Amino acid sequence: MTTIAELREQVRGPVIEPDDDGYDEHRRVHNGVHDRRPALIVRAAATADAVATVNYARDAGLDLAVRGGGHSAPGYGTCDGGVVLDLSLINNVFVDRLKRTARTGGGATWGDFNHATHAFGLATTGGIISTTGVSGLTLGGGVGYLARGCGLSCDNLVGAEVVTADGRILVASEHENEDLLWALRGGGGNFGVVTSMELALHDVATIYGGPMLFEVEDAPAVMRAYDEYIQEAPEQLGAFFGWQMAPPLPFIPQDRHGDMFCVVVTCWSGRPEQGEQAIKPFRDAAQVKAEHVGPMPYPALNSAFDGLFYKGMRQYWKADFVRDLPDEAIAAHAQHGPPTPTLTSTMHLYSINGAPSRVGPEETAFGHRDARYVMVIGAFYDTPAEDEGAVRWARDYYDAVHPYAGTEGGYVNMLSEDEGRVPQNYGRNYDRLRRIKAAYDPDNLFHLNQNIAPMA
Repeated sequence: MTTIAELREQVRGPVIEPDDDGYDEHRRVHNGVHDRRPALIVRAAATADAVATVNYARDAGLDLAVRGGGHSAPGYGTCDGGVVLDLSLINNVFVDRLKRTARTGGGATWGDFNHATHAFGLATTGGIISTTGVSGLTLGGGVGYLARGCGLSCDNLVGAEVVTADGRILVASEHENEDLLWALRGGGGNFGVVTSMELALHDVATIYGGPMLFEVEDAPAVMRAYDEYIQEAPEQLGAFFGWQMAPPLPFIPQDRHGDMFCVVVTCWSGRPEQGEQAIKPFRDAAQVKAEHVGPMPYPALNSAFDGLFYKGMRQYWKADFVRDLPDEAIAAHAQHGPPTPTLTSTMHLYSINGAPSRVGPEETAFGHRDARYVMVIGAFYDTPAEDEGAVRWARDYYDAVHPYAGTEGGYVNMLSEDEGRVPQNYGRNYDRLRRIKAAYDPDNLFHLNQNIAPMA
């Protein structure tokens, strides 16, 4: 079996043990709840480093955690006593303007991606926080501002380089290992280490949008207006509804800092001069109390909330796919959402109709194409003393609104635990995913994820 000394000779990136300088820095992940101590951290510098690390962990019988951007809510990017394969050094992004694609390393964030593609006036669906990893978001589906017009992130995945459990380097595309590409489009990190991926790009440069804040008592009217309009709105309009305790920002009156509001965050990716008309139905729902809306580069909106979601904060997440939003659900949201435990805790309701709904439910591993929304409840806070209250708020809120979701599945990118409903989370494609898992990872080396059990 390979020794750690031999592994150091096989890789170009740093190999970090518990007594080495930088260990505490590099073992930390975004969610401060997960204070784990791996036996080894390998900061891969190339695909060859990933191969050597996979082989080492497999042969040593150790847990293997694969870390891209490091945002994983359940802390899947780390482990106790095992091996962490950290891809963050593999973060280059190469744009092919003729093919209108970008090839990105497995450790790139959406900030890295947007910086490269925006220079060409191009973008693809990439969440709402720029420090999120491209690969993690894409493999789990990929909901974001541009989804209604451009599809989910996984819908834009056209190819990937994957290191499998037996140490092979495979290409997954429409012409090679097609079953693997299908599984990567929503099946999570179950099938191997994605060291690079190729994503389709769209014409998105300057967008019109930003947050609009409304009084809490207007939330039912605003949520109903959001629900009714987003079903028929032009697909260039992305928008989500949420709760936001007002941070001390210049566009919010100083005497309202710390007050709770409901918020609609918009992103119109059509012609900027059409933006104000495109978001008018939200303005008509109730009086806007504060806003930061206008034309801006798409990367500016994609990074606008990074400061509210900082590394080290403690996090607890619940999520559902939602098919409908009856009056009873809106009433439950209005009752349970506003008493958030901290400034950054929230609920977001992301629309995924439009382009995502035109993809067949079996065309990709992402099986919840009949959902209208992804709902996520996030409790975000700073200290262990807040754990009980914050988690209770999220669970109580979820228990109140889940009966109206119309589905048992949750969005795997925004769950703190699998909750025993992994088959429901992957939906109608779960059995096919199990067969593909058995073909590429029969011994379940890649089990630190929303885990798909290999079919026997």
